Amino acid sequence: MAEIYRTSRRRFLAGSGQAIALTAAAGIAPQFIRPARAFASDALAPGMIGGPTGFDGAERYQYGPDTPEARAIEALKALKGAGKAPTRIVLGLSDGSIGQLTQPFPQGAPSIKDLWEKETGITLDIVGVPNGQEFTKTMQDISTKGGAFDIYAVEWNRLGDLAEAGGIVALDDYVAQHKPEWDDAERGYVNGQKGVSLLNQYRGSTYGVSLDGDFQTWNFRTDLFNDEAEKKAFADKHGHELAPPKTWKELDEVAAFFHRPDKGLFGCTDLRNQGWGYTNWYQRFVSMASPNQFLFDDDGKPLINGEAGFQATREYIDSLSYHSPDAISWGWPEQYGNFAGGGAAMTCAFSNLPKFLDNAGNQGSKVTGKVGSMLPPGREFDGQLVRRSVLWLNLSASVSAQSPHPEACYLLLQWLGSSRIYSWMTANPGGYFDPFQLSNFADPLVRQTYHDYHMDVVRETVARTVPTINYPGATAFHNALDENLMAALTKTKSPEDAMADTERQWNRIARRIGEDKLVAAIKSNKEAWPTVLDPVTG
Repeated sequence: MAEIYRTSRRRFLAGSGQAIALTAAAGIAPQFIRPARAFASDALAPGMIGGPTGFDGAERYQYGPDTPEARAIEALKALKGAGKAPTRIVLGLSDGSIGQLTQPFPQGAPSIKDLWEKETGITLDIVGVPNGQEFTKTMQDISTKGGAFDIYAVEWNRLGDLAEAGGIVALDDYVAQHKPEWDDAERGYVNGQKGVSLLNQYRGSTYGVSLDGDFQTWNFRTDLFNDEAEKKAFADKHGHELAPPKTWKELDEVAAFFHRPDKGLFGCTDLRNQGWGYTNWYQRFVSMASPNQFLFDDDGKPLINGEAGFQATREYIDSLSYHSPDAISWGWPEQYGNFAGGGAAMTCAFSNLPKFLDNAGNQGSKVTGKVGSMLPPGREFDGQLVRRSVLWLNLSASVSAQSPHPEACYLLLQWLGSSRIYSWMTANPGGYFDPFQLSNFADPLVRQTYHDYHMDVVRETVARTVPTINYPGATAFHNALDENLMAALTKTKSPEDAMADTERQWNRIARRIGEDKLVAAIKSNKEAWPTVLDPVTG
C-alpha cells in the first residue's frame, strides 16, 4: 500500500495563501481573552503549595497538598532527596504541540516548562518530532535501543503495538502509589473509568497518559441555518423545519439542500481522503446497532462483512454527491481553508476548528461569529438515538522502557496530565492539545479560547465516542480498511466486495499477531465503548 497521506496539523497552522490565513501561534488566541491585570499576584493563594502565578485567575491552576499535582511534585522531591531523580527528562513531542509547554500564557504567566523546572529542579528537555512521524521515530528508538527519549508521545491507538514490543513501561504500580485521580467525578475524564480505559490503557493496564483531546466534532454554519429565506425554502421542500441534523438521514438531506457548488458552497466536508476518511466511515458504521455496532465479536471475528458494513459503505460513497469534486484528495488545509472561506454548510473536524476559525484574530476567516456545534448524527432504535463519534490521532505520552528513571518520568506525566495543569495548558493557543477532561470544559480560560457554545457539545461528544482499533496490528487493520474504502469510493470495488476483502485481510492480520492476544485486546477495548443513548425528539 502507498504510504498513508497524512496532512499534518502543523502544515495546517503554517498555512498557505491558497488554504487559509492564520496568525502565528502566539496570535491565535481570541482577542476577548483578558490580559493579566497589572496587580496580579506573584504569590500562591492561601493553602496552595504549587502552580502558576502572575496573572488574574492563576489560583484556578494552583494546587493544595492533597492533589495529584502536589503528590507528583512532592514524590519527585523525595526521589531527589534519595538521589534517585534525574537531572533532566527528555520528552519527544510533536512539533505542533511544543508551544503549549514553552510559550507563557496568558500575559504575566510562566511557561509550563519554566514552572516545572522551578518546582522540581529537573530540566525538561523537549525534542521536536515532525507531526505524523511520532510512531516511526518511537519504533526506531525502541528497535535500535537508541535511548534518545525518556518519554514518547505517540498516537493513543499505538499503545498496543508499543506495549507488545516491550518498548514502554506498564504504569500500574505508579498509578496505585501516586493516585492521579483521572476518574474523579468532577474534574476527571469524561465517562470516568471508561474514559481512562479509552485513553490510557491497553488490555487493562495503564501504558499512557493522555495529553490530547482529538475527538471528532461536528460544526455547522449558523448564518445559513438561521437565514429566514433558507428556512422557508427548506420547509417548503421537505415539509419540516431546517435544523442541525440528528440522524444520518437528516444530515444527508440537509447537506444535499445546501450543496451549491456553482455558488462555491458544499453541503458537507467531513473528509474522505486516504488516511483520514475511514474515521468518518466509522461513525456511520458503529451507529448501526444499539448501543453500538462493534467491529469484532468477542471471539475476534470481524463484523463488517454484512449488511451493517454494506450500508455504511454505500452511505459513505453516496455522500460524495454533496462534497467537493476533489473530496478524496482533500486534507487539512483544504477542509479548514474551505470552511474558513464560507465554502461549506457543515463539517466534522478536530475540536479546535472554532478555536482557529471562529476567531476575530484570524483575519482570513469569513465565518467568525457564524459557527455552531452539534452532536454527531446517529440512528433511531426503539425510540432512542445512537449517536457516535470517534477518536483519531490524540497524543498519549508513555515512559520509555530504556529510561533509567521511569518513576520520575511518570510523575512528570501525572503532573502534566492532571486537571489543573492540563486545563491551563490546553487553554494556551500555542499548540494542538485539546480539552477532554471535565475540568477543562468548565474552565473559563478554556471556554474563552474554544467558545462557550462549543465546549458543552465537545464534552457530550466525548461521552459518545468509540475508540478506533487500539490493539496490536492497529496500523495494518486500518490500512486494510482504508485501502478497500478508497477502492469503493473510486468504484473499483462494490461495497460488498470492499467489506469482504477487508474481512479477509483482517483475518490474516489476526493470525499473524496471534488470535488469543487479539481476543484479549478486543474484550478489553470494548470496556471503553459508550452506552449513552439520546431520546428521539421532534
